Amino acid sequence: MEVNVIGEALKFMVLGMGVVFVFLYIMILAVKAQAYLIGKYFPDQVTPPPTPAAAPKSSDDEQARVAAVIAAVTEFRKNKS
Repeated sequence: MEVNVIGEALKFMVLGMGVVFVFLYIMILAVKAQAYLIGKYFPDQVTPPPTPAAAPKSSDDEQARVAAVIAAVTEFRKNKS
């Protein structure tokens, strides 16, 4: 009784890959159907984008920012040594 081992291995490989392919295809269809149903029954609520502030930045804000940067650099240099 002679058994073609390579032929049997190829059959099992094709069968296994076919099963995995079919499973993944069905899973993709299920996920797409789920996304469609969720989008249909639970739509996203659209919020308008925030409008930018009309007032220009004051010079006090910029001076405070520059002072904070200078203080941070000074502290960094002091702790580095």
